[in-house]
Amino acid sequence: MHTFLFPAPLRRATVLVAALLCSTAFAQTAQELDTRALAATCANCHGTDGYAVAGSGSARLAGQSSAFIVEQMQAFRSGSRPATVMHQLAKGFSDAQIRALAAYFAAQR
Repeated sequence: MHTFLFPAPLRRATVLVAALLCSTAFAQTAQELDTRALAATCANCHGTDGYAVAGSGSARLAGQSSAFIVEQMQAFRSGSRPATVMHQLAKGFSDAQIRALAAYFAAQR
């Protein structure tokens, strides 16, 4: 016979809460991985984690405000800011992806 410290309903509730916490953490980690993978598409020009190579002519994204990055991406996408390739690349990102990228690069220090 097993002796448990807690009654069955409390054990079930504890297991449920633990499962929910783990699933939230996993979803957050998956989203972070998706954002990092998305940010990797910027690395050729803007460098790893947004630190552009000095003298490359590409802007440093790391540490810029997320609002600034969103504004610039929207300007590229609309064509109001001239660019060589950014206007084409920006059209491939959704608003949510642009916000995620902006937050990612703003957090890089």
